[in-house]
Amino acid sequence: MSSISDVQGGLGNAAQDRAFFGHPKGLSTLFFSEMWERFSYYGLRALLILFMTASVTTGGMGMDVATAGAVYGTYTAMVYLMSVPGGWLADKVLGQRKAVLYGGILIACGHFSLAVPYNGFFPLGLVLIVLGTGLLKPNISVMVGQLYATADERRDAGFSIFYMGINLGGFLGPLVTGYLAQDAGFRATIESWGIDPNNAWHWGFGAAGVGMTLGLIQYVRGGATLGTAGLAAGGATTPELVAKYRRQAFMYGGAAAALVILAALASTTGLLNITAILIRDLAGYSLLVITVVFFGMLFTDKNWTKEERGRLWIIFVFFLAAAIFWSVFDQAGSTLNLFADRNSDNTIFGFAFPSSWYQSLNPLFIIIFAPFFALLWTRLGARQPSSPVQFAIGLVGAGVGFWVMAVAALRSGDGTLVSPMWLAMTLLIHTWAELCLSPVGLSSMTKLAPAKIVGAMMGVWFLGASVGNFFAGQVSAFYESLPLMQLFGVVSLLPFVAGVLMYICAKKMTEMMGGVR
Repeated sequence: MSSISDVQGGLGNAAQDRAFFGHPKGLSTLFFSEMWERFSYYGLRALLILFMTASVTTGGMGMDVATAGAVYGTYTAMVYLMSVPGGWLADKVLGQRKAVLYGGILIACGHFSLAVPYNGFFPLGLVLIVLGTGLLKPNISVMVGQLYATADERRDAGFSIFYMGINLGGFLGPLVTGYLAQDAGFRATIESWGIDPNNAWHWGFGAAGVGMTLGLIQYVRGGATLGTAGLAAGGATTPELVAKYRRQAFMYGGAAAALVILAALASTTGLLNITAILIRDLAGYSLLVITVVFFGMLFTDKNWTKEERGRLWIIFVFFLAAAIFWSVFDQAGSTLNLFADRNSDNTIFGFAFPSSWYQSLNPLFIIIFAPFFALLWTRLGARQPSSPVQFAIGLVGAGVGFWVMAVAALRSGDGTLVSPMWLAMTLLIHTWAELCLSPVGLSSMTKLAPAKIVGAMMGVWFLGASVGNFFAGQVSAFYESLPLMQLFGVVSLLPFVAGVLMYICAKKMTEMMGGVR
């Protein structure tokens, strides 16, 4: 999943620059930096649950699916959740330019930690990637907006180009890391070099690290093309505020680091038994508390007008819809990844391919179909569906995609490996659903939000994605304990029912939105 942030207000420091396909040259720097970051992220995601559940004798970690699902869901949830403090840190202390640089360094270090064939580095690697992505992901999008003046008509097109970079990286990453980690021919090659072929997983992780390093080199070398974009911490307008925000950052960061160190010491001394399930439970409760507190603070504020309060309810409904959608869509890396590895005949026209390559289909489909959807909405103009209807279409599409998987599971029930077309069709339907829901999501939230909390709506969108990814990982815990047809059928129900209900209520919701479509 990739969202385009609609940044409010640009610096306009490259208004006359048209060196990159009619856009500021700095867009090329950010395009390729984000491409390599997404290469590394999706390259790892394609392997993660497969590596954790692979037997120790084949170089994996030998986890049961329930534990691996807990780790996977917690990791992907925290990646999105950390975007909230990462955005705050850039706004108040670092500026976006430094935040992206430091985030990329942390990500590269995380991938190279995973590249070491010693599983003791596994938790460290994931933590570094989570922290780095939290710094890089929201802030590089902000910098794209800062390349343009507020009224520059090229802004939306610039984000569309940037979006293609995201998906190009997402397409290439699983192809490269999947080949290195899973291809029998490559394993035979490194064995002929005297290297244990079971270490091939770590070659895939290392490739993700190399990708991020290339992105960092390109980002630093292209820094001059960015002008003043991201240099200043916009929220720190006086030296006193700068000092205040730095103290807060050190206080909160120090407290978090102290907790991690104490937990690690307690675990190593036997005082605390830290397990993946415990971490999952803590993450789940944390997400619940954050959600309740955040929306509780919004709804108990007595300063809203009647229209603003009505819009807040719509924002809450969109948040729930987004969480439901991503909980289904992002099973591409968990249950669908396991199905690809265990239940699919991964050959086409006699050519065998790694199961992780399915992870490249969604970004490929986006590259193909995004222009058609953009043209469709443009042609429809004022007749295009309202935001609630587009959300409804996306939710129903997510459910229908798993109907296809339920049929595939029925056909594989006797151990038969099914055609790759089943997974391809599901991922295609999910891509169409994403193109209906995702682009309108953040845009609607920022347009609906009362003026004083527009910035917080970016956090709401990432929080919805975080909650959804958390549950996407937890569903995979049932992969071995429930019949697959039953599991996929149950998964399909919630988004489908939610989509139908949203469609039924769309007219009323549109009225509550006060003219915002």
